[in-house]
Amino acid sequence: MFSELQQPAYLHVLINHLPIIGTAIGALALLIAIVLRQRVALIPTLIIILVAGASAWPVYETGSAAYPSIRKISDDAGSDELDQHLDRAERTVWTFYAMAGLAAIALIVPMRWPRTSLPLAIATVLAAIACTAVGGYIAQSGGRIRHTEFRLPLNQASSTPTTESEPRH
Repeated sequence: MFSELQQPAYLHVLINHLPIIGTAIGALALLIAIVLRQRVALIPTLIIILVAGASAWPVYETGSAAYPSIRKISDDAGSDELDQHLDRAERTVWTFYAMAGLAAIALIVPMRWPRTSLPLAIATVLAAIACTAVGGYIAQSGGRIRHTEFRLPLNQASSTPTTESEPRH
């Protein structure tokens, strides 16, 4: 197991859901904390969002490091999806860093200026919702790299192919 943990592709697959799932769960929890309007309820949810946003960095780094080895073993369509996945990540990973920074600000600034707590929490939950969508956008092409079943149009995925030798009913 320790040798696998040294492989960037394995690490990437192991941790790539942290920014997406963590952000989505953090957004839901933060929304509940906002409705409750209690600062003590906001703090743990902002920490979850901060950690989820910061986790995008190792996910991006391990994915970039894994790119050459995955490119070698991918079919043509998988290579195209890999290129798209990397391009999407390169263009949008900064949104997770911005969200993490906003969560940090929402944790710290209200200690000095308590009235900023609610507006900063609302801004953070909106950023978290946006980052959840961005994460889904990045992951869409990532899932198609090795999962050929995700590449099929829905109408073809649900039907089973037949050959000329098979009777049709």
